[in-house]
Amino acid sequence: MPEDMVKQLKNAVINYEMETIADLAKSALKAGVDPLVAIEKGLAEGIKTVGERFGRGEIYLPELVMGAEAMKTALAVLEPSVPKGQHRASAGKVVIGTVQDDIHEIGKNLVSTMLTANGFEVVDLGVNVPSADFLKKADEVKPHMMAMSALMTTTMPRMAEVITPLKKKNKAIKILVGGAPVTDTYAKEIGADGYSGDASGAVDVAKKLVR
Repeated sequence: MPEDMVKQLKNAVINYEMETIADLAKSALKAGVDPLVAIEKGLAEGIKTVGERFGRGEIYLPELVMGAEAMKTALAVLEPSVPKGQHRASAGKVVIGTVQDDIHEIGKNLVSTMLTANGFEVVDLGVNVPSADFLKKADEVKPHMMAMSALMTTTMPRMAEVITPLKKKNKAIKILVGGAPVTDTYAKEIGADGYSGDASGAVDVAKKLVR
């Protein structure tokens, strides 16, 4: 039954079944499950549950990473099969990246995955992203929100290098920042619209910002 297979995909994310989830996704497609339904009712619901558990302190970062990896693995199988012209309902477009001189990616990747799971269209620029690249991509894709991560005190000022010119050009764009040394106070000082200390919190903030 297609409904059972969607539920199996959801549970595979919740149980971090990285070894078997790709085969499960292939079987679902062979059985005629709509790939969009498999993504939205299976994978996205699964990662939401994992994120909620993390937020409640029931699981820790390694489990959250494994859930995200499991979701990504299945997404790589399902997304190419989504019929042309069919799209997931978008919660908004986000450009995300880790700032220049900073190569930390786990937190940024988790936020990217969790935003995707919650219906955002995410353009991930990767790590060590020069300020000019953030600005260029903002011009190109016209996102609703820019999300930046800095994991070192020495790279935190790079965020302001993006925010100041970006806000001058486009006052409507929302800026979300995060990373171990970043605080809510610092976020306000540099003109960011939102701050989150973890991936599940980042989704909640993002939803409020792009309403």
